[in-house]
Amino acid sequence: MSAEPARAYFGIGEVLAQLRAEFPDVSVSKIRFLEAEGLIQPARSPSGYRKFGPADVARLRYILTAQRDQYLPLRVIKDQLDSDQPASGPLSRRELLDAAGIDERSLAELEEFGLVRRSGRQYPPEAADAVRAILALGRYGVQARHLRVLLAAAERETALIEQVVAPILRQRSPGARDRAAASARDIASLVLAVHAALIEMTLADAGFAGREPGGGGG
Repeated sequence: MSAEPARAYFGIGEVLAQLRAEFPDVSVSKIRFLEAEGLIQPARSPSGYRKFGPADVARLRYILTAQRDQYLPLRVIKDQLDSDQPASGPLSRRELLDAAGIDERSLAELEEFGLVRRSGRQYPPEAADAVRAILALGRYGVQARHLRVLLAAAERETALIEQVVAPILRQRSPGARDRAAASARDIASLVLAVHAALIEMTLADAGFAGREPGGGGG
């Protein structure tokens, strides 16, 4: 197995590699323009380089798809995103297989380890991004069974979020559940930011700090 550590975020060059098969015209300057227009807000490393999580990639894919297929102006797309419109609807099993580029046997293995979950026969749109990231980790020799530690961490973090928003749910007032859901999303974003920063600092302590790959300065 490779000794290279797994990373929770992608550099801008890695994001381009994920998107170019579907969007050949996407470029570093295009992504930077979308950021300047306020449509995406990637995290930054301590040295200032952009770091894109799976949600950022999904948001980029939605923006590019809306431009290409619906010819929507950026203003309209931004309004849709700001109104919390989902980037895409639930996925069928076949749609997930096609979108993530995975076969039935591999998907079944990921489900067995709890790394991909479904509701009935539908998968959340985030499942495709999760599968792509897992496949990318596989190129470093990281197998699905090694990722159970990530699942355990996600479950602990979710339990923390549920504990924090529980008082809102106990109010039993109109809109309490919506307020709890909004708070949970905000807290989750902050938890992810702390998680990413901790990984960055731990990697730095281990001597793995370096420049963002593929972005010419991010």
